[in-house]
Amino acid sequence: MSCLAALAAFRSQTGAAGWGALPVFAPGGAAEQACAAADAERAAGHVVAPAPERVFAALSLTPLESVRVVILGQDPYPTPGHANGLAFSYVGPPPLPRSLVNIFRERQADLGLPPALDGDLTPWARQGVLLLNTALTVREGASKAGSHLLLGWGAVTDAIIAAVSAARPSVVFILWGKPAQTKRALIDEGRHHVLESPHPSPLSASRGFFGSRPFSRANAWLERQGETPIRW
Repeated sequence: MSCLAALAAFRSQTGAAGWGALPVFAPGGAAEQACAAADAERAAGHVVAPAPERVFAALSLTPLESVRVVILGQDPYPTPGHANGLAFSYVGPPPLPRSLVNIFRERQADLGLPPALDGDLTPWARQGVLLLNTALTVREGASKAGSHLLLGWGAVTDAIIAAVSAARPSVVFILWGKPAQTKRALIDEGRHHVLESPHPSPLSASRGFFGSRPFSRANAWLERQGETPIRW
């Protein structure tokens, strides 16, 4: 399957409602252009992650009308076999990706929950946590992080964030890392709550991610709005 074929399947799944109503997903829109660029990367011999059928997994699992929290990262894991279409999520044998290990370490310090051996964050997504990256694809391999940030995905994720801000009430936006934080201007902070910190990567986690308590702070704000907290 190609990314363009995956986009066509996503359009068919969503129809004209929710994410499917955004112009970026229309024929000729920004998502089609970004997918074509990702397919060109594959055609040139590069390995691109995640697998095409998982590129839009975050949107498929968390429809627009269900979004209560957005966790915004940079781009998919470039380590072969790690990316699965949900930001920071991992399905596979140990060891877990180091960023995810740090997320679970902060969750333990924040909520007292033990570190998970299973890195699949699908249960979060099913509760309305949109696990979104600023780019939906990446080249696999060492030193390839950020390789698709300029491939055209920015217009797609900008439209997604703006749609959540406009259409949903009382959403917590958790922005991890500088690429995610550049999206803050798209969020109506009169209606929504923004939590920023450094990325949980081992390169930056000690500079303010640890101790940021995003899980308890997100739930406290949701509860103040009369919303059900997330079972992290």
